[in-house]
Formats: sequence, structure tokens, C-alpha cells
Amino acid sequence: MLGLKLLTDPRWANIAEGNLEEILTDHAWCEQKAATNAITIITYNSEYEDLVTTMLEIAIEELEHFRMVHEIIKERGYSLGRQRKDDYVNQLFKFMKKDGSRNDAFIDNLLFAAMIEARSCERFRVLSENIKDKSLADFYRELMISEASHYTTFIKFAKKYSEKTDVDKRWKEWLDFEGQLIQNYGKNETVHG
Repeated sequence: MLGLKLLTDPRWANIAEGNLEEILTDHAWCEQKAATNAITIITYNSEYEDLVTTMLEIAIEELEHFRMVHEIIKERGYSLGRQRKDDYVNQLFKFMKKDGSRNDAFIDNLLFAAMIEARSCERFRVLSENIKDKSLADFYRELMISEASHYTTFIKFAKKYSEKTDVDKRWKEWLDFEGQLIQNYGKNETVHG
């Protein structure tokens, strides 16, 4: 369904499980950034009422996920730590088109968000199926479903509001780029690392 070119090696879950504090902290900040991104999309595209309504729902849901992960961190006696840079996301950001029309940038921003949600969904599936911690496995299965819904929402809006961009073609370019990019990741206990 996601169309990702390269799936995560299930052994990555063992790396993540080896340092739960790190994966949970990274995950918490990923949720915060996802909420911020949804709000940013609203800020630059407020003329689309249905988009605003849906992005508000996504922002609230992502903040709720942030809260949930933060609760797990506290329950386990871990520390949230400082926000960290996400090299994977920064590399995706560089792939976004920035030299076209306002609409081109809008559509690529939606596809950028869809790409992050698709990979996060896939990573949460790997965690849910491969970590020994039953409560975390169940938690990640729940979030996997949510991320899949977000991914499809971003794609749907890209198709709805594209003026000239062939969204299917551009999405394939995103998938190809990400398929090459992700080969450099999967060795760290971070959601995208």
C-alpha cells in the first residue's frame, strides 16, 4: 500500500529496543514536528477550508501522540531530552521543489509530509511486529494505523489541489528518491535513523 522501495530490516527493531529511552524520545519529538508541520500547512494554505479542518485534526492527533509518548517516557523513568535534528527528514526537505509556483510548492509540501508519514508507518509496523515489549508493540501497532491514515490524507489533498503537477508522477519521484536515501539509515535507535 505504501509503495516504499526499500523496507526496513526487521533487525532495526532490535537496535531500537536496545535503547528504548532514545527511540521514545526521538519518537516524541517526531510527533511534535508532525503537529507543527500540519499547522504550517494551514498557515500557508488557509484558503482551503477542508484542508484547514483536516490539518487541525491531524495537528491535534499528533500532539496527542506526543503526549502519549511523553507519558510512556515518564512512566518508565526516562527523560524527554532535547529536540534533535532528523537527518532523514532534512534530506527529504532538500528534495522538495522550491523553484516553481506557489501551488507547486504546496503540492510538494503535502508529498513531503506524506513521505514522512509513510516511512513512519512502516517503521511502526516493524516495531509492532518485532519488539519483545508487548505494551510498546501494541502501542506502535495503534500508531501505525494512524500514520497510514495521515499518509493517504496528504496524498488525497495533493491530488485535489494540484493545478499542474502530475501528483502520481511526482509521488513516484519521491518514492524513488526516498528508496535511495533510506539505504543510509536503519542503524540507529531513532524513528528514521
